[in-house]
Amino acid sequence: MFSFLNKSVSPFHAVSEAAMILEKEGYVRINENGDIGPEPGGRYYVTRGESSIISFRIPHAVPICYHITAAHSDSPAFVLKKAAAGTGPYAKASVEKYGGMILSSWLDRPLGLAGRIIVDTGDGVETRLFDSGKAVMVIPNLAIHFNREINDGYKYNPHVDMQPVYGIDADIMKYMAKVSGLRVSDIIQTDLQLYCSQKAVTVGAFDELYMSPRIDDLASAYLSLRAYMDGEKPECIPVWCMFDNEEVGSGTRQGAMGTFLPDIMYMIENSCGEEGFGGRRLRGSGLLVSVDNAHATHPNHPGKSDEEHPVALNGGVVIKHNANAKYTTTGLTSAVFEKICKDAGVPVQHFANRADVAGGSTLGNLLSRQVSMPMIDIGLPQLAMHSAVETAGVKDACYMYGALKAFYDSGVRQADDGKFAVKSKS
Repeated sequence: MFSFLNKSVSPFHAVSEAAMILEKEGYVRINENGDIGPEPGGRYYVTRGESSIISFRIPHAVPICYHITAAHSDSPAFVLKKAAAGTGPYAKASVEKYGGMILSSWLDRPLGLAGRIIVDTGDGVETRLFDSGKAVMVIPNLAIHFNREINDGYKYNPHVDMQPVYGIDADIMKYMAKVSGLRVSDIIQTDLQLYCSQKAVTVGAFDELYMSPRIDDLASAYLSLRAYMDGEKPECIPVWCMFDNEEVGSGTRQGAMGTFLPDIMYMIENSCGEEGFGGRRLRGSGLLVSVDNAHATHPNHPGKSDEEHPVALNGGVVIKHNANAKYTTTGLTSAVFEKICKDAGVPVQHFANRADVAGGSTLGNLLSRQVSMPMIDIGLPQLAMHSAVETAGVKDACYMYGALKAFYDSGVRQADDGKFAVKSKS
């Protein structure tokens, strides 16, 4: 998991890493624009926009339902708008914030640059992954001598306070060309973002915790991927999804509100001869688990959480509840997943916001607008969500893998409206 977190420095890199993991296990890429489709008994994956990926297996037997997990590839970051060559004391870049981030956590940190560059091939254009592989930028704080009120609650202005420096007499385009083995004139456009170059590390007297950039949501994405590859129920259709743009509402072609998942499900159902009514049966009988991260109760601010629903690091998988359907969890789907976890020996916790605090949303309720099937929202508990570096529990990573593998191993399906059959693997 640490290797995945360290290498997945942008959504494009996360998808590339996931694809390499899948291919090592015999999964075959299907080109959405191609003429070749899946066949029974095959293992496949499809990418969209190079920043979202869906993998699935087609059973030999007549399928009875879907088992789906969905996570996301993106994290709050600064997106590069422009980086002109240095003409004054500093070479500065112009950036725009992506998603809801803790701005102060990005100050005075070593920052890399990653994503993709778009190059002129002569016959057209194509994308190439780019990673500086080292810290090339920094967003310097203003010294306390010039801002005596900084510890009294300073309001950061993203356009003024959060613009990075990348050298003195530097040219970032020349640097990118050198790293990529290209000419500057070959690079015609970029999709690049800054990333914290700190590596994942364990923390605590007995290494009970870990810290890393991008724990939300790449830790859950990796653990769900491993559970998907290791879990097996021959008569079910297992699917694993990692979508981009969750942090900005998912309203893109490659986001959860796009048609990516329903398009893949249509492809699967055609290959199984289950289009039309058969497809509706498979969807209505299945279960989709939205796997995003959850807020642990903060040690210094316990009053920010509902005291009736404390969530502890290393306390187990979190089932997320919201009365206004920001999460898709219902009493029924919660009970189903609790039973799966109980049979697997995995502890479960429950998260709900204070009644006077509005909650956020995640993939689940957005996916439900595209795919009509039973769903639940769960999470890996963590601290400092949306910080440049976040903190989570080592045991919880094991619990999440165990819970999701048990889900993929199970024969859980909705036999009738309001009635689930839950058969754990013997």
